Amino acid sequence: MTVIEPAPHASDREPERAPAAVPSFATRAAVVGGSPVRDILAVTARPEVINFAGGLPAPELFDREGIAAAFREVLAETPAQALQYSTTEGEPSLRAGLAARMSARGLGTDADDLLITTGSQQGLSLLATALVDPGDTVLVEDPCYLAALQVFGLAGARIVAVPGDADGVDPRALEELVVRERPKLFYTVPTFQNPTGRTLPAERRAAVAQVAARCGVWIVEDDPYGELRYDGERVPWIASCPGAEDRTVLLGSFSKVMAPGLRLGWLRAPAALKRACAVAKQAADLHTATVNQLAAARCLTGLDTHVARVRDVYRARRDAMLAGLADALPDGSTWNRPAGGMFVWARLPESYDTTALLPEVVRHDVAYVPGAPFYAGEPDRSTLRLCFVTQTPEEIGEGLRRLGEGLRAGVSPTRSARPAG
Repeated sequence: MTVIEPAPHASDREPERAPAAVPSFATRAAVVGGSPVRDILAVTARPEVINFAGGLPAPELFDREGIAAAFREVLAETPAQALQYSTTEGEPSLRAGLAARMSARGLGTDADDLLITTGSQQGLSLLATALVDPGDTVLVEDPCYLAALQVFGLAGARIVAVPGDADGVDPRALEELVVRERPKLFYTVPTFQNPTGRTLPAERRAAVAQVAARCGVWIVEDDPYGELRYDGERVPWIASCPGAEDRTVLLGSFSKVMAPGLRLGWLRAPAALKRACAVAKQAADLHTATVNQLAAARCLTGLDTHVARVRDVYRARRDAMLAGLADALPDGSTWNRPAGGMFVWARLPESYDTTALLPEVVRHDVAYVPGAPFYAGEPDRSTLRLCFVTQTPEEIGEGLRRLGEGLRAGVSPTRSARPAG
């Protein structure tokens, strides 16, 4: 006979327990914050805002027809290859084309010297994985490309800024810090730097190479803007200077000269380091999108013509911004005249805090990036970065008018600027 047990009384049941807490995030996830530039772009996404904050190339200048034709040809002629897995190092046709371009510009390069990456930002992450252990020291420019600070911070590096001036890093200060701090690497954007737009002169590049040769440090030379020159003559890469040959990594990107949506970059490195980065890439994404690589390889033949057109347009936009800054910025402000790239760097009088002023400026439907997040050490809070390539000259003029109004409103008698620092 089956015995049916009576249901337990409510008071006899085991009390329900709350779910156990999941383990905490990695320390680096809590220590390293998000990108202030990305945060600003999210806040200023309204179409009426004239946005000088992003480092966005002008979308109307993308070679849409050429890129579309390249994809059509690739998918029609080699669909099995284009839609299949590829090698981690990258498609041979793209690496060969890039190697030829670099060799023609004075840096002898073989296809085997190159690793194709998913944007040059991935190249930075791979290098941090291959070179930097938690607690290692990394030297950077002052101020520095913001996303590089994020990469090295996530790697657990101790980041030290190297002093410089309007021409860039001071090689003597660099050598002193290399001797004292024993860093793994020195990261630099020597041509049309982000955020300052400045370019390191040839004699300083040679001196930086000699510091690396004498003292033993890796140089990571990031060059996303080098082809966007509007004035003057091209300056050779640090990687081509005597003493730098076996200790310099050169990063490049199609984002500023072809299209950022392709997510294509590359790194040129000595063989052992390139292999270490390839292993790190295998763990990250196996390889960069095959179809994008094959299409880009076809676009290389017309790239110089396209870049020349882009340069002409961007030069006019740079000149429009430079022409309007005197009326937009308060008396006592200073700014540079970049010979290329995408950015103007400005410094307001010392009493101005551009982070504190930004909300008022955004209320006038214009935006910039405050300078403070670009500093590894003590920031200069009176600085700001303006991108001039995304808007037309007419839009730039209107944006600068709004900027002037916003800055004046921010320091009115009822809304004074917070002292810097």
